Amino acid sequence: MNVLVVGAGAMGRWFARTVREHADASVAFSDVDAAAAEAAATAVGGRAVERDAAERFDVVCIAVPMPVAETAIAEFAPLATGAITDVTGSMAGPLDAMREAAPDRQRLSLHPLFAPENAPGNVAAVTDAPGPEADAVVDAIAAAGNDCFETTAAEHDAAMETVQASAHAAVLAFAMAADDVPDRFQTPISAGLFDLVEQVTGGDARVYADIQRTFDGADDVAAAARRLADADADAFADIYDQLS
Repeated sequence: MNVLVVGAGAMGRWFARTVREHADASVAFSDVDAAAAEAAATAVGGRAVERDAAERFDVVCIAVPMPVAETAIAEFAPLATGAITDVTGSMAGPLDAMREAAPDRQRLSLHPLFAPENAPGNVAAVTDAPGPEADAVVDAIAAAGNDCFETTAAEHDAAMETVQASAHAAVLAFAMAADDVPDRFQTPISAGLFDLVEQVTGGDARVYADIQRTFDGADDVAAAARRLADADADAFADIYDQLS
């Protein structure tokens, strides 16, 4: 199986390495930054190809930022002879783009629910149009130790509003509001929150911005914080009891 990965970032490299090691696939990278494609190819053990190459591939994987996913799908889906898939992080929009650009191809949307350096983990999957190449990709992900579970685009994107957009907004809002406090004053809860701040702020700002742009959630966190701030003792107790 020969695979083209569009996007030479961390998630594209994770996908390429996974199918190379567990599906005996040959991998190629394409990226707007040709040097990044070359570096990814060297790191994973593949090759780089020009963006305007006419070569065909059994599988094309889109691993670009969410705001440009649909554009990349429209551009590169015609190169897929078997399956088109993505690991962009949203599902409804990419799957719609796949149906339009590749109506007669296998279609699979994947979302690893972890940073690549933390693999293996849970991987959400929507098999929109099944087939042997799509199955081989899912089997390779499972063989790497991941739990690949089927969902729907609607269920996935709704969940991301909570587990990504709201969660990140809550952690970053705490970081913005918190003062520097000596370690001797930390409680288990505050120390845990500061650990989360360190984890969230140790990533790529653009990725977190894309999540906030794609999924709702931050406004709900802001409204909840205002509700707590405005609550009197009885109202606060009612909220607390509802959450307990």
